Amino acid sequence: MMTVIIKPQKQKSRVNIYLDGKFGFGIDLENFVKFGLKVEQELSEERIIEITKKAEFQKVFDRLLLFASLRPRSEKEINDWLKRKKVDESFTNTLSEKLRKLELLDDEKFAKWWVDQRIQFKFKSKRELVSELKIKGIENNIVNQILQESGLDEVGSAKKLLDKNIYKWAKFPKKIAHQKACMFLARKGFSWDIIRKAVDGARHLMTEN
Repeated sequence: MMTVIIKPQKQKSRVNIYLDGKFGFGIDLENFVKFGLKVEQELSEERIIEITKKAEFQKVFDRLLLFASLRPRSEKEINDWLKRKKVDESFTNTLSEKLRKLELLDDEKFAKWWVDQRIQFKFKSKRELVSELKIKGIENNIVNQILQESGLDEVGSAKKLLDKNIYKWAKFPKKIAHQKACMFLARKGFSWDIIRKAVDGARHLMTEN
């Protein structure tokens, strides 16, 4: 049996538990109350193991919750985070399930958010969006569904990219500027048909030298 001493942490939602005068573990206040821990209480080794495991789970979940709340995450991103943080494998299924119940883990919702953001702010091509979603671990059927529902206008996106970057080719003769604009869009994953339509529509932005 070991005697409990309790000391507060700088983080007000947690306390440190000392056992026989030596640091034992940190624990969140919710589990602290749940386990009925008190000063000078005596704990068996089995009870300590039970408490520390639940305290560690809660600590990991709090950190995971912060990570998942900063922006939508794909299931692969969550799994990669768990591996990177070397989280006990016995925790992973329960952690993921808790996120699902909080509606913080849903690949379809993530894919929709990702596509909307990348179209609106980055003017991405369909090819780039497919590549990015696959890197995020999104299944093909979800990728195809979300892109079909997105109303993606690749010509419009390509034109916006040209408007944003046209200054880079201003010093070149119109023919060379045209070529550079085409190659720029090709590197962004746009098809030659989309490139032709976008560049032809932006010829007025390229001055004759």
